[in-house]
Amino acid sequence: MSVLSLSETSPPRPSLEERALGAYLGFAVGDALGAPVEFMTPREIRATHNGIHDSMTGGGWLRLRPGQVTDDTQMSLALGGAMLASGGWNLRAVADSFVGWLQSRPVDVGNTCRRGIRRYLQTGTLRGAPAEEDGGNGALMRNLPVALGTPPPRDAGGTDTGAGQAEGEDAVFAQRSIEQARITHGHALSDEATVALGRMTRILLSGGERGDCRRIADELVARHRVFAFEPWPGRTSGYVVDTVQTVLDVFFRGETFEACLLDAVNRGGDADTNGALTGQLAGALWGVRAIPERWLRKLDERVRAEISAQARGLLLLGRWSGEGGGAGR
Repeated sequence: MSVLSLSETSPPRPSLEERALGAYLGFAVGDALGAPVEFMTPREIRATHNGIHDSMTGGGWLRLRPGQVTDDTQMSLALGGAMLASGGWNLRAVADSFVGWLQSRPVDVGNTCRRGIRRYLQTGTLRGAPAEEDGGNGALMRNLPVALGTPPPRDAGGTDTGAGQAEGEDAVFAQRSIEQARITHGHALSDEATVALGRMTRILLSGGERGDCRRIADELVARHRVFAFEPWPGRTSGYVVDTVQTVLDVFFRGETFEACLLDAVNRGGDADTNGALTGQLAGALWGVRAIPERWLRKLDERVRAEISAQARGLLLLGRWSGEGGGAGR
């Protein structure tokens, strides 16, 4: 077969911007799709939605409008907005942005996020004491802007920067991820999860594939066996370990963006966060064109516009460049 015929039959590789938009819009789509079935069991979802939940219906325990997002997307936008307004990394600006979000009376706020933001308001401290009850997924769910707005992995686009990267590589990204996490979540497993899924996203933005992500996942499990996801333990709670296990199981199984999202949200439980993080990884892998148009059309228009602007702005802030993932210096 000739090179010409191969290029004609193979789908084009997503550009860097398409992957970034895919990750951020995929995140919001997963949030809006999953929120109406949050806290439901798979059996309840099947009974309520004629076998499968596959539409932006709205409703659920939060009584959302079709396409409305929750705290997952709102906190991500707050973080991204603070980075862009600061022209770089200013942790106090991030914390202040979280305060502004909390004071806007959002539709939903996680208890750990609320507690951490209130502590900052009362004491001005950017880091709380470690606490076992801080092991939720609230810091993990909002970290995408850090992945986009921090300079890319060294030698981006090559497989050697996956899980096999040397100790300490991409230290700036890891430090920023943990700093934003510790505003609300003082838990080592939350730190590990936030950095690991962020690194997976960054490798995909750089043109990497699922095999590169798998190496990062395997290293995470080797360090902390509690994250082992094969066989999937079957838990979908907001505990950060359950979230990581669910998202990784779904992401490594699915063959399309749509298949991944439907699998994630129809498992129930913390379906908005599981859907959002699955959409983040799947969107970074397959690009924005892989997201079903019927979901994008339903997504809140203002959110869609803000995400598009932030994705481009954060790539510039992080000095990313290239088609399909070459890294800028």
